[in-house]
Amino acid sequence: MALTHNDANERRGALRAHALAARESAPAALRAVWEAAIARHLDDLLPHLPPVDVLAFCWPFRAEPDLRAWVGRWLAAAPARIAALPVVVAKEAPLAFRRWRPGMALARGRYGIPAPAQGPEIVPDLVLVPLNAFDARGYRLGYGGGYFDRTLAALRPLTVGVGFESGRIADALPQPHDYALDWLVTEAGAAARSMAAP
Repeated sequence: MALTHNDANERRGALRAHALAARESAPAALRAVWEAAIARHLDDLLPHLPPVDVLAFCWPFRAEPDLRAWVGRWLAAAPARIAALPVVVAKEAPLAFRRWRPGMALARGRYGIPAPAQGPEIVPDLVLVPLNAFDARGYRLGYGGGYFDRTLAALRPLTVGVGFESGRIADALPQPHDYALDWLVTEAGAAARSMAAP
């Protein structure tokens, strides 16, 4: 029997809450070990993807993997590279991306997350998307605002979901508007999304 929209939302909310609690309860030292493994897997993955000149990532929020040091090394390896952070410009609108450099001053955005206050909007080749709960088909549960789904559907960049194995679930119960990511990277490794049904 198919889930109603309300039932799916209730179950998705419970999956999100469980994944967030598991991530936030993990000791910081253990998360640092996981983050180091994620960085190695990203290093191994990127040479196998189409060339990336503009990469977007997210400022770590609620114990998400902290990719700032890795992005800084990626930038330092080639001076022409550009990194960007997402900016909420309006409720229920796609995100904008603005250039980020290590050490630059940032402002608190709509949800208190640091982001560049000014600068032209840029279009990333690759977006590193944070994962709360996620399944092998590349569907994820964010925080429920739909910002990334709207943004990725509009831009169609290459996407790599980045998160911890504690958020892996059998089925993210995707809705028609949900956007499947191309790759998934956790401390356990990197994998292209599965095309199989759950």
